[in-house]
Amino acid sequence: MSHTLGARQAQKQKTRQALLDAALELLEDQSLSSLGLREVTRAVGVTPTAFYRHFDSTADLGVALVEEALGSLHAVIRDALTATWDSDERITRTIELIARHVQAYPAHVRFIARERHGGVQRVREAIGEQLAQFADEVREALRHDPDAAGWNQEDLTMLANLYVDHMLETASLLLSTDAEDFGRVARQAERQLRLVSIGRKHWLDVS
Repeated sequence: MSHTLGARQAQKQKTRQALLDAALELLEDQSLSSLGLREVTRAVGVTPTAFYRHFDSTADLGVALVEEALGSLHAVIRDALTATWDSDERITRTIELIARHVQAYPAHVRFIARERHGGVQRVREAIGEQLAQFADEVREALRHDPDAAGWNQEDLTMLANLYVDHMLETASLLLSTDAEDFGRVARQAERQLRLVSIGRKHWLDVS
């Protein structure tokens, strides 16, 4: 009996992932608000009724895609931020991380970039929650940075949000960049972060 239940659970998970993968592929050229569940189920070869065994709606599926796209990145970004406090090295590592992620998961990056301000409220909120969590984690890492000594909570939060926005913008730019310009855009993103880094060192002088 347990073997049968295990096989059913594995098949259920396989179908759920197939629905996510099919939706992500279909979303390459359209927004989630225009995606119909029949399109998704047709691509997977299951009935619309089967869709509801896994998701309540396309919005629910979209929220699951947000978790798939961003959920696993928290530990990676946290490690990149805390691996070293040498500013130039940390900046280089961060941009390399973003570049590798764009190259490995372009469909996920495209989905987040498009739906961050898209027409499905639950998905916008899910993306916002994930980005807010990134900002919290970046802020906590910055709190231990010697260059942030004396900074108050509000300013640390402002800086963390600036870094998260820059990461997302860099990912979006790299996604739409031709291969021959990829390195140039990545270097420009590094230069922008270095400019922020210089400003950080003097923030308390002017605030």
